[in-house]
Formats: sequence, C-alpha cells, structure tokens
Amino acid sequence: MSKKNTNKKTLDRHPMLEQLSQLWRNKTAVAGLIIIVIFIMVAIFAPYISPHDPIETSLYDQLKPPVWYEGGTTKNLLGTDDLGRDILSRLIYGARISLLVSVISVSLAFFFGTLIGAVSGYKKGWIDNITMRIMDIILSFPYILLAIVIVAYLGPSLKNAMIAIGITYIPRFARIVRGSVLEECEKDYVTAARAIGANEFRIIFIAILPNCLGPLIVQTTLNFASAILDAAALSFLGLGAQPPTPEWGAMIAQSRSLILRASWVMTLPGLAILFAVLGFNLLGDGLRDALDPRMRD
Repeated sequence: MSKKNTNKKTLDRHPMLEQLSQLWRNKTAVAGLIIIVIFIMVAIFAPYISPHDPIETSLYDQLKPPVWYEGGTTKNLLGTDDLGRDILSRLIYGARISLLVSVISVSLAFFFGTLIGAVSGYKKGWIDNITMRIMDIILSFPYILLAIVIVAYLGPSLKNAMIAIGITYIPRFARIVRGSVLEECEKDYVTAARAIGANEFRIIFIAILPNCLGPLIVQTTLNFASAILDAAALSFLGLGAQPPTPEWGAMIAQSRSLILRASWVMTLPGLAILFAVLGFNLLGDGLRDALDPRMRD
C-alpha cells in the first residue's frame, strides 16, 4: 500500500471525521442545521431584509390579511396586526430576539453548570453532596414555574427572563458534567497527571473537561430549543419581552382575542417558534447519534 493511501486511510479513521461523516449522513440532522442557519441569517440581516419597521403602527393598515388571503396585498406579505404593524417584519426581528435569549441564557447555564459539575465530580465528598443536593432541589421544581418565580421577584423584562431561564438550566449541565467527570477520574491519564504534580485546575479544565464535550454539545443544542420555548412562554405571560418588542411569545399573547377574526396574527408567530424549536431538536438528535458510539450502526 502506498504512503498516500495509508495517509488517506488514517484520515478516514480519525474520530472527529467519523463523527462529522455520521452527522452528515443523518438527513434529519442536516435538515435541522439548515433550518437553524436560515434563522441565524434572518436574525443577522434583519435590518436589511425587513420590509418595514417592526414597531411602526398604521391605523389605515389594521388587520390586513396575508397575500394568499382574499384582500391581501404584496405590501404586507404576511398581513398586519391590530395596530397595523407588519407581521413579517416583526417575525424577522423576533428571530433575532429569540436566538439572543437562547444563546445568553444557555451560555449562562453552560458556564455555571459546567463549573459546578466539574468541581463537584472531581472533589467528591461533602462538596459533591452539598452541591448536588442544591441541584436536586432546583430540579424538583418545574422549570417554567421556577422561571416565573425568579422573574416575578426580579421584575418583568427580557433581561430578567434570560437570567431566570439560565438559572433553571444550570442543574442540567451540572449533572451531566459531574457524571462525565466521575467517569474520567478513574482513567489512567488523570492518575498520571496527579502523579506528576499537576494542579487541580489544570487536571479539571485542561485534561478532563475536553473529554466531556460530547454530551455537553448535545445538551447545549437541545437547551437552545427549550430556551426559545420558555422565553416565549414567559413573554406570553407578560413576564418576558414587553410591548412593543417584536418577540414571538409576546406577539401570540397580544393577538389572543383575534384568533377567530384574524387567525394569521397568532398562527404565524406560533409557526416560527415551531420551526425554530424543531431545527434545534433535529440537530441535537443528530449530534447525539454522531457523538455517542452506542448509537452508531
């Protein structure tokens, strides 16, 4: 066998390349990735692709139907709401808000959850017992109920909603990281690092945590979907984004009374939430299949 073929075979066997290949062969994961990329591009270029100002009202354009309805016009492709605001423009800017909320809240949970889980799993003993019992207490509450309590205490706002969602997600990351760290601590490379006198910070965050990224990546992706749903729920209850912010959950809440008279005002934001959550869930399932050797064919 030539040297060129040997190198090619070695590359084909590289774990990362195998995982990427496995992910690419998963059609549902690719579909989810495409959906997510579309939403990200829409959020980034919102000021350039939005046909109207999302908070501009017009008393002359109230409740205009979408273009496919009888009486719909091309000026407002997806119609307008009861204040004459263009729904397409509000959906486009809503993608920016929903993605921003999910990224910030999940990043907050990822940082603190990973820190707590890593230290708890490595130190064990009374530190592990105390931190995990606190995580169990948080997990004993329904996520959305705990988020409502936190936002009610801090005050209704989009910023406080992000903080509340992040706090409720911390135990998810902490438990996953703790379990992975406990497993990794039994391996030879950790024993060798301790034997040569490596400090605990280096062992935990440089040696152990990189080997725990698989389940963390999957959990992060799935939590993006959950964060979008929870943010919409808080805004629907009036505890998240406040009017006139074009947030999908708030748009649904403001149009509840119009469900029979102008169904598109409430249906279209709901479809936006559905597809955004679906994209992250499909990608998360695909990542789980690619990163977990037990799920491979």
